[in-house]
Amino acid sequence: MLNTCAPFADENSQFDCIVIGAGAAGLMCAAVAADRGRRVLVLERAKQPGRKILMSGGGRCNFTNRSVEPAQFVSENSHFCISALRRYGPEAFLDLVQSYDLAFHEKKLGQLFCDRKARDILNILVAECDQAGAQVRLNCHVQQVGKTQCEEGSGDQPSEKCDQTQSMRFFLNTNQGRLEARALVVATGGLSIPSMGATDFGYQVAEQFGLRVTERQPSLVPLTLPRKLQALAAGISGVSLPVAVSCGHQRFTEDLLFTHTGLSGPAILQISNYWHYGDSVSIDFLPDHCLELLFDQWQQAGEKATLKNLLARLLPRRFVTDWVMRMPGLAALLDCTIHDLAQTQRGQIIEALKKWSCVPAGTAGYQVAEVTRGGVDTAMLSSKTFESKTVLGLYFVGEVLDVTGWLGGYNFQWAWASGYCAGQAV
Repeated sequence: MLNTCAPFADENSQFDCIVIGAGAAGLMCAAVAADRGRRVLVLERAKQPGRKILMSGGGRCNFTNRSVEPAQFVSENSHFCISALRRYGPEAFLDLVQSYDLAFHEKKLGQLFCDRKARDILNILVAECDQAGAQVRLNCHVQQVGKTQCEEGSGDQPSEKCDQTQSMRFFLNTNQGRLEARALVVATGGLSIPSMGATDFGYQVAEQFGLRVTERQPSLVPLTLPRKLQALAAGISGVSLPVAVSCGHQRFTEDLLFTHTGLSGPAILQISNYWHYGDSVSIDFLPDHCLELLFDQWQQAGEKATLKNLLARLLPRRFVTDWVMRMPGLAALLDCTIHDLAQTQRGQIIEALKKWSCVPAGTAGYQVAEVTRGGVDTAMLSSKTFESKTVLGLYFVGEVLDVTGWLGGYNFQWAWASGYCAGQAV
């Protein structure tokens, strides 16, 4: 049941579980916990739930992927995600989707999208909460979070003696009144897309209770180029082509898109999960071709076209004329025929097209990043329940954790899996 702003009555201020954040992970957790008979309240500071769900996947929500493996997630604790993904995999969420007769389709690489609109996924989550009896409060700002003491109290603490169960209770002061709950689930998301209301509140709660928060960076995000290369990229802004991009030991073969400030497209968003400031990024602009073999074939065939025109058969012409031709030392070579090139000159062209590399200046920032890399240290949580090892009753789920998935539905699957596991435990 959605409610916007009515104050809480005293008799309706105590719950088994309070979830902060009505996004993908928070709503999943609330529905699962309420279905187990828990009295659950979800608090959302925005005027509507699931805002990031609604804007995801171009408005059609890439809600999961056919194939989800732990290796497709980045974390300081690489083993943490294994248990949750095994307990609640893509097939489990697909069962839920199909129980509502939601029409969906598969795109490349196993990515699953709604046929109609992302709101269909949000409607399922809200319906699950309604049917289970979980309450959702909108426009509710949490101003203070604390934990009650098992003794006589004063001020914000309860004055009555607490038993062992009550001693685990959390209190929340909000703009709609004071609330208490035995379990508190933080599902506030990360720092990505602040225009949608993203804040660091979840990290503040973690640190307040003594949990470590790892370094955070924008991720699944475009990369910006150094100033000199930016001018080249701006000249072909909007040009897209399939590439293989590498950083360290990670490599992705997908499309690259040139922008006014640098590089974007699925290949770049994917590699940004593994890129750190100062790292070099390498790009193969012809991942499906061996240039050495092509050079030999063109020569044997007696090709008389310039290399520029030959390459334009394989690559977007604007990329050849406004990027490759403007790279140092290449313009004169591309105006030659294949027969005019010495072996060393062939090698120079191969290096530029198959092994181009640079050190990006940075990222396009949280404003356009799809997720936040880093977050609450998972070493301080149970991988089965998502409860803090040091603060009983305190749980963290979803993007607020130091678990970041690839592009392609993996982060939504993490939200479903982590929310489900916490919902089974609270």
